[in-house]
Amino acid sequence: MIVSQLWIYPIKSCQGIKLQQAQVTPKGFLWDREFMLVNAKGKFLTQRQYPHLAKVKVQIADERVSLSVQDDSVEPLTFTSTLIGKAIEVEIWHDFITAIDQGDEVAQWFHSLLALDSHQKCRLVRQSPQHLRLIKHQFSFKNEEIVSFADSFPFLLTATASLSELNRRIGEIYQKEAQTVPMNQFRPNIVVETEQPFIEGNWRAIEIGTVQFTVVKPCSRCIIITTDQQTGERNQLREPLRTLETFRQFGDRGVMFGENMTPRNTGIVRVGEPLKILELRG
Repeated sequence: MIVSQLWIYPIKSCQGIKLQQAQVTPKGFLWDREFMLVNAKGKFLTQRQYPHLAKVKVQIADERVSLSVQDDSVEPLTFTSTLIGKAIEVEIWHDFITAIDQGDEVAQWFHSLLALDSHQKCRLVRQSPQHLRLIKHQFSFKNEEIVSFADSFPFLLTATASLSELNRRIGEIYQKEAQTVPMNQFRPNIVVETEQPFIEGNWRAIEIGTVQFTVVKPCSRCIIITTDQQTGERNQLREPLRTLETFRQFGDRGVMFGENMTPRNTGIVRVGEPLKILELRG
């Protein structure tokens, strides 16, 4: 088993950036979910409410962030990110933390993109290094493990054989109208080439290069996985969520695909590196 893809998503719910190598930090890959959109009350906004966020291409060079959309619905914008802007309280999944507002220009850009009216407001914020977000206590194996603006955990791992099995089942259901779901709809950080579907569910700890990870729990999935990550269009048949519900529903825990992970140390991981299983779940 080897790593076949690495991804970061600098702005939560916008397009990802595919990498050949990535730096592992305690809260995730460097720049991953460093920014997110919030509404007037500071509550986070994602593709759940605004699927067209998937159209936003993000590029980063040092502290310069460039935004564009393929359909030219808004003009491209480049702004300089800041850690010394206005501090505001934001909410993400019932976590209340202080983040840094990134200014009026980029806020107006997203306001135009989302076609918000004059009574609505959105702001782009950056995580503050002085106000860390902690992983939920019941899932933390060390004291005060931290996470970015990702939903819950620093890393999401997915496996190629699991996606192949899902696509096989979708093909059986729709036959001539078969749809192939690409991996990017699951927005993983690490994709691993595997031969056995859902074997990753057996892992408790793994190693890639010099970095070790704890495999915490399966990842519950939502409507975002039905969203085309280039066009922002939702699948009208709710695929692949609809098919996943037939064989990956785990009671009230949800529909699962992929594994959430936390890092045990820092370092660099690279495409092509082998994955070593350190410990299996009991």
